[in-house]
Amino acid sequence: MLKRFLQLGFLLLLCGSVWSQELKIGFVDGVKLIEKAPQGDAAKEALEAEFKPREQEIIELRNKIRDSEESLNPEDENFLQSQRDLRDQRRDLKRLQQEMREDLNLRRNEELAKLQRLISNAIVEIAKQEGFDLILQDAVYAASSIDITDQVLESLGATFESGK
Repeated sequence: MLKRFLQLGFLLLLCGSVWSQELKIGFVDGVKLIEKAPQGDAAKEALEAEFKPREQEIIELRNKIRDSEESLNPEDENFLQSQRDLRDQRRDLKRLQQEMREDLNLRRNEELAKLQRLISNAIVEIAKQEGFDLILQDAVYAASSIDITDQVLESLGATFESGK
């Protein structure tokens, strides 16, 4: 029994010396990084430019359908054929809208994943340069003294400017 107490005491003494080493801990606000990173703004602008022609095509088709609906005359001899054409155009419009939504979501997710990789690389680089033992993200509370979010944003900004 005495032997167990001595082993436990030795173990506690050993653990105490390990815990007495000071850890350098940092914190980053992941949401703020994604929202304020210049690469995120650039990706958003690129996506808007990429999908603008398709959006314009959808608007033109929607206007064409609306004009056709307004000019539809029940007394016209081609009324039934015009209704079928309108139905087909509406179906095409829905299909185009759905395809664009799916493609936009896919591209947005790709750009977000790329941005998250850039952010992670910047965090790791800063952590190594400054000797951090641990970087936390999305904590309930973090003192401003350990918050390195602005430092990461500066690094991302410098990377963005050098890549232009």
